[in-house]
Amino acid sequence: MVSQIGLTSPALSPLCCFPSRARRRRFSLLKRKSFAMASLSEDPVREWMLSGGKATQITKIRPVGGGCINLASRYDTDVGPFFVKTNRSIGPSMFEGEALGLNAMYETNTIKVPKPYKVGSFPTGGSYIIMEFIEFGLSRDQSKLGRKLGEMHKAGKSETGFGFDVENTIGSTPQINTWTADWIEFYGEHRLGYQLKLALDQYRDTTVYEKGQRLVKSMRPLFENIVIEPCLLHGDLWSGNISADKNGEPVILDPACYYGHNEAEFGMSWCAGFGGSFYNSYFEVMPKQPGFEKRRDLYKLYHYLNHYNLFGSGYRSSAMSIIDDYLRILKA
Repeated sequence: MVSQIGLTSPALSPLCCFPSRARRRRFSLLKRKSFAMASLSEDPVREWMLSGGKATQITKIRPVGGGCINLASRYDTDVGPFFVKTNRSIGPSMFEGEALGLNAMYETNTIKVPKPYKVGSFPTGGSYIIMEFIEFGLSRDQSKLGRKLGEMHKAGKSETGFGFDVENTIGSTPQINTWTADWIEFYGEHRLGYQLKLALDQYRDTTVYEKGQRLVKSMRPLFENIVIEPCLLHGDLWSGNISADKNGEPVILDPACYYGHNEAEFGMSWCAGFGGSFYNSYFEVMPKQPGFEKRRDLYKLYHYLNHYNLFGSGYRSSAMSIIDDYLRILKA
């Protein structure tokens, strides 16, 4: 579902699909052929690298591990490598949202993210994003990741409320980020409510929709006696979007950023592998608030619903179980 930057790594989830070796070979040959034939005006990626990127020559183009949505490539130049994602089917809005999220995280000067350089369109259709290439290492320190993530949440705050300046995507699902003053309203309408409506429209799943709406209307007691600040969230923090550079510094990538309750960042923890050292370090920076454990599954629900809408009925039972548990607890 996502692309990797740097060293190609094995799939970390059955939902992460990588191009086959044959497909990568065909793609590589095609890229070399088109690169040799294209003029600057026909290839805006090459044009930027030889102007804004300060390169004088591009020495090699090769595919790297990617996801189902975009093609990912490493461009080697005489000023160093660049990472490029392309999609020949869609306009630049998805990549613009990604770039704004990456830049927002980058500007907190906390956890390492690839710096975005350029987003644009191809003359023949489709779009691209050019960003910093980060060489991955093998060491992954969960304690350091927890601390750095907490520092990003602490530093990245919004005075506007909960939301983001643009709509973006979670996987390939639109993510609505309309600025909202109240977090419970935002999460209920633009996160759970939106996914519930998708399930109704796509599968005619009236049971999930109606029970989910009951939960949305009754979930406010789960947030009593806590302070909720709009923190900058990565938004899609699972194992495939987490790595480390050659020096062991944590790196996060492929965001679905918005400003929200910091606990919502752990909604993908069911496939992120966060352990005790991660949470201990995180809560040293962002102290745990009362009822954290009671809200944890509520934030997982958004992502289970999204996986249900993207990948089918295999995720329905997990979403339904969470909804039923909360309806029983809340007596709704």
